[in-house]
Amino acid sequence: MGAAEVQIEDLRRRWPDVRTQELPSGAILVTIGSISLPPGWSRAATSIRFLVPTGYPFAAPDCFWADNDLLLEGGRMPCSAGNNNMIPEAAEPGLWFSWHVQAWNPNRDTLSSWMNAIADRLRRLQ
Repeated sequence: MGAAEVQIEDLRRRWPDVRTQELPSGAILVTIGSISLPPGWSRAATSIRFLVPTGYPFAAPDCFWADNDLLLEGGRMPCSAGNNNMIPEAAEPGLWFSWHVQAWNPNRDTLSSWMNAIADRLRRLQ
């Protein structure tokens, strides 16, 4: 079992509804069915999707997608986000967030730390 598979199992301990799909490129699409959102969003929860790239853990995850209809309260689009953005190789639209880890270290960072970064972005009501 590789690093990605071990770390996906770690994610499942935190979010039992984790699903995965291996893509033709060898990347893995990870979907977490429901993440609670803080007040200030148009919904109380959203699904989250992200790609585990080929070359992981040396290649870092980059960007993520939420439910396509997620908005900030009042109907505003979040900063650095765009809806109807197709998830590569999956033919699924989502609300794409341009979100990146500044300094990815494959010896320290994991898919759980990537999910922590996603949760941090979702706490920023912008």
